[in-house]
Amino acid sequence: MKPKYRWYRHCEILCEVLQKVADGKIKRLMVFMPPRHGKSELISRLFSAYFLYLYPERWVAVTSYAADLAYTLSRSAQENYLAAGAPIKGSASAVKHWETGLGGGFWAAGVGGPATGKGWHLGIIDDPLKNAEQAASNTIREKQKEWDGSTWATREEPWSDDDANGAEIIVLTRWHEDDIAGYRLAQEAALVAEEDGDEEPERYHIVCMEAIKEEGQVEVPSSCTIEPDWRTVGEALCPERRPLAKLKRIAKRIGDYFFSALFQQKPAPSGGGMLKRSWFRTITVDQVPPLRKSAVGIDLAVTAKSTADYTVAFPLGIDKEGNYYLFRPARGQWLPPDARREIITRVKTFGIARRIGAESVAAQSGYVAELRLEPGMAGYAVVDIGRTGDKVLLAATWSPVLAQGRFYLVDDGSGWVETFLKECEQFPRGRNDDQIDAVGIAFETLRQVPEEATYTPGMAAGNMMLGRSS
Repeated sequence: MKPKYRWYRHCEILCEVLQKVADGKIKRLMVFMPPRHGKSELISRLFSAYFLYLYPERWVAVTSYAADLAYTLSRSAQENYLAAGAPIKGSASAVKHWETGLGGGFWAAGVGGPATGKGWHLGIIDDPLKNAEQAASNTIREKQKEWDGSTWATREEPWSDDDANGAEIIVLTRWHEDDIAGYRLAQEAALVAEEDGDEEPERYHIVCMEAIKEEGQVEVPSSCTIEPDWRTVGEALCPERRPLAKLKRIAKRIGDYFFSALFQQKPAPSGGGMLKRSWFRTITVDQVPPLRKSAVGIDLAVTAKSTADYTVAFPLGIDKEGNYYLFRPARGQWLPPDARREIITRVKTFGIARRIGAESVAAQSGYVAELRLEPGMAGYAVVDIGRTGDKVLLAATWSPVLAQGRFYLVDDGSGWVETFLKECEQFPRGRNDDQIDAVGIAFETLRQVPEEATYTPGMAAGNMMLGRSS
């Protein structure tokens, strides 16, 4: 139907994968590709029409960040379908809803929009996030997740009595670690971890094509599979359209942050963006000098869901030279009573900090008040540091110290350092930023601690109670 369509190597590979979807061999597919490499043309405009041409009794649905864009994709699919000689029902031929006359059809809607009374045997989510502004909005991402579970997922139709599932394709550019694809993969990982759970993993097949091939491959849950990449490291995905020299010019122009997300399908650039891995220094417990003061910063979550935020309590100290030392946190997805117990345990295990700081956020105010009343907090000051602004501004309070090489991570062998560094690399577009928030709160709390509060002349790291229990 498209004689002038250029079958670049990556398009051929993607087409082979899509044929497996049409044949029912792949029922869950994610495609991560850079802009202007033909992903929407091949999937939403051509494959959707091809699928309906093969199965005119089935329904196809396409959704994107805006209804108008979804309608445009539908119009193109309709034109391709008609060009193949397949008829459509004259009384139902609008771009947002058209029918084959043989029981099936095509409908389009914006992500978050209504889909009342409609179902899909093939559902395509094509670029649910419009730009960096939408990607950075936690409100928009949360609304999309809610729509994904309450509206979109409920529209899925079985292919037959023997096949209870429809087929779904999520095709996007990875603006954010916590986009719909990242959210789904986090759910998948949680299902894999629940060995005795009743729900089966979705078993996604992942096609991840960076603009410039890098070492290794995208990290996915063990239940998922990855389409092999034919390229050598450093090779461009489509040199005919975007040669390596041009990609490097684009990277220089837009910066690591956006090139990593848009072109490399990694929402965090290698080595980190605002909080670079290379800026941190790591030492062992016995290398910590005497600290002139210390504090604990806590960032509180309100649920214990496997996909929810974490509660984190981070001890932080400063020496007489102005160097900062971050110690192993208490970190977990706990209900409030359990979280308070874990915080108290970590504070007492750390031993030397007498001041614990938290932000005055609506949902946390009562939580902090209850923490103050805990019997185990006698002798400790739980202080409200006020509302510090957004997450980036909070991180900006201590990132200059980090860039100066005055920030040390105290590695006690428990594995917390690597978990923390990965979160820093992905900030501010990572799925989790609770540890980073807790460090910012600890930093602000430490500023308020009087010099004499925790200063003990000659105090050595070996005298600090740095036990390993969370």
